[in-house]
Amino acid sequence: MRQLYLYILAAAWFTSATLMAQVTVDATIDSAQIYIGQRVGITLEVSADRGKSVEMPQFDSLQQIVPGIEVMNVSEVDTSLLNDGQRMLLTRRYIVTSFDSALYYLPPMVVKVDTQHYESKSLALKVYTIPIDTLHADSIFGMKPVMNPPFVWEDWSTPLWISVVILLLTALLLYIIIRLKDNKPIIRRIKLKPKMAPHKAAMLKIEHIKEEKIWQKDDSKEYYTELTDTLRQYINERYGFNAMEMTTPEIIEHLQEVNDENALRELRELFQTADLVKFAKYSTLLGENDRNLVSAIEYINATKKEEPATPQPTEIVVVEKRSQVAKRVLIGSVIAASIALLAVTAYLIYRIIMLNL
Repeated sequence: MRQLYLYILAAAWFTSATLMAQVTVDATIDSAQIYIGQRVGITLEVSADRGKSVEMPQFDSLQQIVPGIEVMNVSEVDTSLLNDGQRMLLTRRYIVTSFDSALYYLPPMVVKVDTQHYESKSLALKVYTIPIDTLHADSIFGMKPVMNPPFVWEDWSTPLWISVVILLLTALLLYIIIRLKDNKPIIRRIKLKPKMAPHKAAMLKIEHIKEEKIWQKDDSKEYYTELTDTLRQYINERYGFNAMEMTTPEIIEHLQEVNDENALRELRELFQTADLVKFAKYSTLLGENDRNLVSAIEYINATKKEEPATPQPTEIVVVEKRSQVAKRVLIGSVIAASIALLAVTAYLIYRIIMLNL
């Protein structure tokens, strides 16, 4: 009984080993019937142990397997692993066609595994011709004449816009070339504001202070700051010394050389009150702000200098010669515009001629 068991076990192992070492070759065709010119695929599968050297049939394009059957395409070998990687399955596809109706016999495909040759089964392919109604010959028409495609705006929109860009670049290029050849100087016109007399400018600022009524907003410091700045600016323009950067005693000292004491008396009181408000937080009395505003107006009217009205230019013309930098910029602009024009024109020609729109 024991010997029988060992015999069965040995036979099973030998059978398994034989099956593991077996090489199988199989060929299938997608369809056994096609019309003239149709394509059909032939699948060749080879199963062998992993690590074996397998050579499958290779055909060139338009090479015939048998007379009348042409190979159109041969795929790469697709490899799949089986039985936990111990076996491999190789697959290759052959696309064939025929242009002559007949029943074709496809011989077995030969596969070389290591040094042994194996064959697949043979196949058959029936190729049919296209049926023609010969009883009604008038239903058979010849070749149609060449037809022009219909006009579609979308096909022409891009070339049209490119043409517009070409025209604009051409105009720009011509303009730059003309400017470069003319070599005319650069003319600039500067608008001038009419110069206002110092007393008029001061009176306008005082009118603005009166309209704002700053002294009625419990902000005497801002009021006296604007009022004294207006007077300092007037004195600066009227007498020609920098009153904006001077203290009150320094301003009075300079004005004593050109003004009488009566004109300076109220002006001195105004500046002293402004200094107390700005630096000592002095609170002015009722009506003192109005009186100081009137004092500023009276001082300006008493010291103003009327100048004869002379016509003033409203603008000046500045003529500058074109610099070397400007010339280089123009030359660079010519080169850039030329390159852009050539590129766009070449693209338009390529679009129309090579791509047929």
